[in-house]
Amino acid sequence: MNTKSILANPNKSRSARHRSREFALQAMYQWLVNKDTPEAIIEHIRQAHGFDKADYAHFVALVSETIHQSPALWEVMRPFLDRPIADLSPVEHAILLIGTYEMQSHIEIPYRVVINEAVELAKSFGGVDGHKFVNGVLDRIAAHVRQTEQEAGDTQKG
Repeated sequence: MNTKSILANPNKSRSARHRSREFALQAMYQWLVNKDTPEAIIEHIRQAHGFDKADYAHFVALVSETIHQSPALWEVMRPFLDRPIADLSPVEHAILLIGTYEMQSHIEIPYRVVINEAVELAKSFGGVDGHKFVNGVLDRIAAHVRQTEQEAGDTQKG
């Protein structure tokens, strides 16, 4: 994954938060593959073209906290996976880590937004059906982590 891949469609309008997630995906991929330090990864990604349009604070939180909390995030994810974590593609793995972190630590972001953003990342950067896998896993995590929010949403629909 390289910096230019994020800018494949420069005409597509993206929010600063969405851009921060795109860059966080790139950072997490770098961490999973190279095991670089969060500080080195953040500094490297900050130099990327288009980074100035990202939400810097959200990007730093996504990268540093997702890496820091990764053992606990893996424990949350593990029961909802159909394969061992080691068998996940680095892109899907990174997206699931970011999504699980946001699901648990950013309750101000509706769970449906977390899932939608993760699915969009998977559609843009993952494998052919990676978005379906990401959607399914995060939907099950939301039922576990955001049960009250889901129930409230179901009540409002009915």
